Amino acid sequence: GKTTTSTMVAHILTHSGFGCNAFLGGIAVNYNSNFWNSENNVCVVEADEYDRSFLRLSPDVAIISSMDADHLDIYGTAESMEQAFIDFSARVKPGGLLISRYGLKRHNELKATRHITYDLSNEEADVHAANITMTDGSYQFDVVNKNADGNTWHLKDVVLNMGGRHNIENSLAAITVAHSLKIDDEKIKDAVTAFRGVKRRFEYIIKNKELVMVDDYAHHPEELRALITGAKDLFRNRKCTVIFQPHLFSRTKDFADGFAEVLDMADEVILLPIYPARELPMEGVSSELILKKMKNTNSQILDKHELVEWIKSNQPSLLITAGAGDIDTMVQPLKQALDN
Repeated sequence: GKTTTSTMVAHILTHSGFGCNAFLGGIAVNYNSNFWNSENNVCVVEADEYDRSFLRLSPDVAIISSMDADHLDIYGTAESMEQAFIDFSARVKPGGLLISRYGLKRHNELKATRHITYDLSNEEADVHAANITMTDGSYQFDVVNKNADGNTWHLKDVVLNMGGRHNIENSLAAITVAHSLKIDDEKIKDAVTAFRGVKRRFEYIIKNKELVMVDDYAHHPEELRALITGAKDLFRNRKCTVIFQPHLFSRTKDFADGFAEVLDMADEVILLPIYPARELPMEGVSSELILKKMKNTNSQILDKHELVEWIKSNQPSLLITAGAGDIDTMVQPLKQALDN
């Protein structure tokens, strides 16, 4: 949730009139950009754990949304990656604020003089959401902050116009940042309601009574879990078809079991061949590795040409495209295939 959360923070600061500079990892739909500037000397940066580049930052406020193992081609082990996040937490400036998702592994090792935790619904966290309701792909909820300067702070009837309960959780972190900067409650709510999301982060390509198509950058098992869970939660009466393009041979090898488990949550799965990105092929590693581990027999591997024809013939009512490779180039052809 790094891109969505950091974009939410930058949007709330901008929309409220507080002002900020922003350097983000995705295109904010509200601004059609991943960069903007302001006269206010405040900067929102999406920190990148890849190649340990985030250890060059010294933030006043930091959010750690996840420490799940990834980039094992760089870190070698999950423990080494976790240590990098612990080292990052120590780089928060003295007197600064660390905001972390409740229940992170090695949570007690995170280092910060001020530390607030958040969670979607766990009341043990300092910040959680309450009274969540759903209407037409949007959410309404209350924010309960038990760590607001020693008092409990409530923000009632927040409306978030994007799918996925994980995005409610992401908004809790962003709202906590805004509250720590003493931005007015109503301005925070107005900004969240006006937030239109990030390209390829639970992005609605089609949304009507007959068809829903969602495109997402998810390329890690836990990102896929949040994506599929969110879609099935919002559209419970629709058959969920997921098209997934694995990204990197090394990630596919490392997380084949996790990908298989999560993709089994869908009603129907189509795998594309692995997008290699920066890597050369690895012997014995292909999309077949995931398929063989899946229990869902309603799954198959197709190439891009076969995929378009399959969509034309089958017309799924809830279609999800996911992956960090070039699957985004298929979004418009698939949309046209559904429209036809």
